[in-house]
Amino acid sequence: MGTAQQIDNYQRIPPFVEIMDSTLRDGEQTNGVSFLPHEKLVMARRLLNDLNVDRIEVASARVSEGECEAVTKICRYAQQIGRLDRVEVLGFVDGGKSVDWIVECGGQVINLLAKGSLKHCTNQLSKTPEEHINDIKREVAYAQQKGVSVNLYLEDWSNGMKDSPDYVYQLMDALVDLGSIKRFMLPDTLGVMNPLQVIEYFRKMMKRYPDLHFDFHAHNDYDLAVSNSLAAVFSGAKGLHVTINGLGERCGNAPMASVQAILKDQFHAKTNIVESQLNDISRMVESFSGISVAPNQPIVGEYVFTQVAGVHADGDSKDKLYYNELIPERFGRKREYALGKNSGRANIARNLEELGLELTPEQTKRVTERITELGDKKEIVTQEDLPYIVSDVLKHDGSTDKVKLISYVVSTAYGLKPGANVRVEINGQQYEAGATGDGQYDAIVKALRYIYKKYLNRTFPVLANYQVSIPPGGRTDALVQTVITWHHGDTLLRTRGLDADQTDSAIKATFKMLNIIENELHNNDITK
Repeated sequence: MGTAQQIDNYQRIPPFVEIMDSTLRDGEQTNGVSFLPHEKLVMARRLLNDLNVDRIEVASARVSEGECEAVTKICRYAQQIGRLDRVEVLGFVDGGKSVDWIVECGGQVINLLAKGSLKHCTNQLSKTPEEHINDIKREVAYAQQKGVSVNLYLEDWSNGMKDSPDYVYQLMDALVDLGSIKRFMLPDTLGVMNPLQVIEYFRKMMKRYPDLHFDFHAHNDYDLAVSNSLAAVFSGAKGLHVTINGLGERCGNAPMASVQAILKDQFHAKTNIVESQLNDISRMVESFSGISVAPNQPIVGEYVFTQVAGVHADGDSKDKLYYNELIPERFGRKREYALGKNSGRANIARNLEELGLELTPEQTKRVTERITELGDKKEIVTQEDLPYIVSDVLKHDGSTDKVKLISYVVSTAYGLKPGANVRVEINGQQYEAGATGDGQYDAIVKALRYIYKKYLNRTFPVLANYQVSIPPGGRTDALVQTVITWHHGDTLLRTRGLDADQTDSAIKATFKMLNIIENELHNNDITK
């Protein structure tokens, strides 16, 4: 493409792009998705009032009583806030039945579905182009008579331009003369286009009908819905159709958040969208639809503002080297630094800083080693888990332990009690024993009892209480906290273990207890 042509195309980009959200209509055509009337009302309120979408398409006419209830509620609300003209309903060329249904629900705008390809006109409707055009004209006239504004969908327009452009022009020429259709909406109904085709076909439409308002409606069958939407704007489209989270039939539609970000950052185009609301409404639609958002979905995915590699966190602390224009705060979110085996000290330091925790370099190193250990077990550590890890590490570094676990093996078999073989080091001497028990941990404790009785001729403390919990705010797949209380003579000892594995956390609590006792014996020997 030559420079002059590029300049010409950039000049076509509208200074303002109108956004029509079709989550409540096209998005509901996602397999397995059905919104209740009150859910549609709640989403419509958020879309119109909080996200400030220019238009919302809320239903297809004559589908069900539930749809009638939903549309009536939405229209009543929109009327109260002076935005009824932003509420649109898909209607059909059906002798005025769709128009009447919309009027009955309190609506004022019909998105009239016409056939945008010769194949659809002749094979689905079994009509000639002239017959279909006359039917559309009558429908438009009836809508006007009822005070209903008309936008026109050219269904399968993409294949129409590919296979039967003369039909598309014949249809357009006849309907443009009416002067009463506000918007012509050009859908890639089957998601078959690529950006170069979008540019080519839009350029032809713009050249032939330069004064019309064209919307583009993309589907994502080839994962090109966002690219095609931007190609349409690049070629002069004044409006785009999107859905929250990309909901829609088959592979879905163009996702609102992605389209908005690219429009603003790559095209410097303006919209009315309040970006800070995008994440909240994404979560709401995710909940109502039951369709989970992929964690790597741009803008709204769980992980998209999380730096994993330690080098990235280090770079962010040095003049924000790994930042781009997609600042999380812009979308009502915040940047996070993942805690795992790839974190490194920089990630952990950033998380500690956010929590207001100050550690020495040596302490940070020990915390890093502990998080790396958890990461090697494929566990995800959250910022909420971090204070508990810090506490556990700082309270017990293991460097002066006189009782150490060298290794252990546990076994289970159907119909048999679990068994355990344990090797420990006590004051520099190693001991090994095996036992069975009512559970894995019970078998380990019995093996330890045997070692203390046979080799050390000492009484092993008696377990008084055993509690397992998830640290408050933590995640079940990251940390298990075990607090064990022991009777040791006339005293009670309470110790805590923290690990991804419940048995390991109990073992850590147990060895903390044994070291407390061993240190007491050692101190007593010194004072004697």
